[in-house]
Amino acid sequence: MIFRQLFEPLSSTYTYLIGCEETGQAILIDPVIVEVERDLAEIQRLGLKLAYSIDTHIHADHITAALALKKKVGSKIAVAAYDRLPCADLGIEEGTPFHVGSLTLQPLHTPGHTDGHFSYVFDDRVFTGDALLIDGCGRTDFQNGDADTLYKSVWEKLFRLPDECLVYPAHDYHDRRVSSILQEKKCNPRLGQERTPEQFKQIMDNLHLPYPKLIDFAVLGNKQCGVCPCDLPDDLAQYCGHMVAGLQG
Repeated sequence: MIFRQLFEPLSSTYTYLIGCEETGQAILIDPVIVEVERDLAEIQRLGLKLAYSIDTHIHADHITAALALKKKVGSKIAVAAYDRLPCADLGIEEGTPFHVGSLTLQPLHTPGHTDGHFSYVFDDRVFTGDALLIDGCGRTDFQNGDADTLYKSVWEKLFRLPDECLVYPAHDYHDRRVSSILQEKKCNPRLGQERTPEQFKQIMDNLHLPYPKLIDFAVLGNKQCGVCPCDLPDDLAQYCGHMVAGLQG
């Protein structure tokens, strides 16, 4: 197995590259559109061929690279079947393993941050998207988010994984790369430390976070598997880079 953790600093997003040494096929989890060339260069450097891109959920803070990757190298797009995106090639469901070469990901439906959110268990690790971050979790105040639902997703699914299972989140804002299920159960200030559902809901209800600056464009673009809108304001153009300039002529 080949594994790389890649970081996009603008949205503090981690993209995960998993490669099958036997077949040379690769998967990208949560690719970001501004890092397409970087990701493809790394895949080429490792002698791999991108078979699929997978998003843990419909992101609100960046544009996915799924469609751009498909256009460039012919990779397929896998998303949660729950979201019913017509641009996807494969709908992922809990209970149906996802196979690429000798690689097998076990999908877990972990709603609460968004209603179509999925985490992916792979060998000794789990890619938790925004459902479980290091010492935190994704917010629950948009995209059909719900604190009670997220609490159940974490405690009834993620926290039931082995304690030694490595936690690889979709974001981190403090230069941390990996945690573990045991670490989060013991130390996560929102969801660990035997927090009750009521305590968690109170915490989430009192975050008072600002409205995400890219959400109105990102959600719409990501429902199309990664389309940069032509009317993206100048102060947000960096989230699509040269692709926005190209769309605007």
